[in-house]
Amino acid sequence: MVRFFKRFLNKSYKNNQLIVVAHRGAAGYAPENTMAAFYKAKELKADFIELDIQITKDGEIVVIHDQKVERTTNGVGEVKEFTYRDLIKLDAGEWFDTKFKGERIPTLKQVISEFYGQMGILIEIKNPALYPGIEQKVATLLNEIVGEENLSESQIIVQSFDFELLQRLNQISSNLPLGLLVKYRVQGISTAQLKDWTSIVQYINPNKALITKKLVKKIHSYKVKVIPYTVRDKKSINGLVNAEVDGIVTDYPDYIVDFMIKRKSS
Repeated sequence: MVRFFKRFLNKSYKNNQLIVVAHRGAAGYAPENTMAAFYKAKELKADFIELDIQITKDGEIVVIHDQKVERTTNGVGEVKEFTYRDLIKLDAGEWFDTKFKGERIPTLKQVISEFYGQMGILIEIKNPALYPGIEQKVATLLNEIVGEENLSESQIIVQSFDFELLQRLNQISSNLPLGLLVKYRVQGISTAQLKDWTSIVQYINPNKALITKKLVKKIHSYKVKVIPYTVRDKKSINGLVNAEVDGIVTDYPDYIVDFMIKRKSS
């Protein structure tokens, strides 16, 4: 298994070095953060799937973006108020299209067990203040499935907007690759911030509106990668590629794949 991941890491990314990250799975084509969306992302040749996690009342790590279930299921209430047994009774697909009726909220363990070794997995920790100790639960699960010694080569990355959370996670599991999400900010990203952040993270993933070639070059000077979020249209791709980002988070993985194929052939 370790040899497989070394080959996976060392090979050129199949999309001409650009990492294609399927946002919440292929969320443009299937209900976000469901197995259907992740399978679609694989079908569309994404390199990574991105997903969000929350924790149930009885401590199960589940894959859902919002702290409440209303937007993406037929239920009502906060994720943390549900036991896992009750949560999986909710329909997480019909809201998107009736053909997805019966899709359920998966657990993080289910997703990793299904896709680990086939695609990279980018895990975003949502609302850490709501779930004290979530970093330990995530680290424990990943260690059980992957093993601490294999995490650096596993193509599993954990990201968050909360740098303090990432610092705690780094203390718990120093081999785990980490990414810092950065919201749009008029003042941009300072050198002092980059020095602080890159002391523990291997990825800085800003809102795409922040991306310039100058910023990407500056981040790269700290030996970390840049994977901006979230592309939902074709016209945004060219500017990001020209800025020499390392990857793109998108609801439509095929947009990026097709762009890179055309670029390579032109």
